[in-house]
Amino acid sequence: MRPYVNDRFENNFTYHSPKEGQPEKYTKIREKAKELAYLIDGNCPNSREKSLAITKIEEAMMWANASIARNE
Repeated sequence: MRPYVNDRFENNFTYHSPKEGQPEKYTKIREKAKELAYLIDGNCPNSREKSLAITKIEEAMMWANASIARNE
């Protein structure tokens, strides 16, 4: 009997070394995420909501970069 294999798990839980052109994409995404984080930091009062907004930017940046790493 062959063990169950989930292709999505195999892809998502595997190291993906950067391919040509990907590091530049990661950099662009990080730069824009940082720009938005500074905008929020400079315009929003210190609060739980502000902290959550910055956390969500970090999450969006990570997921965007994962999208590139996992699917190109």
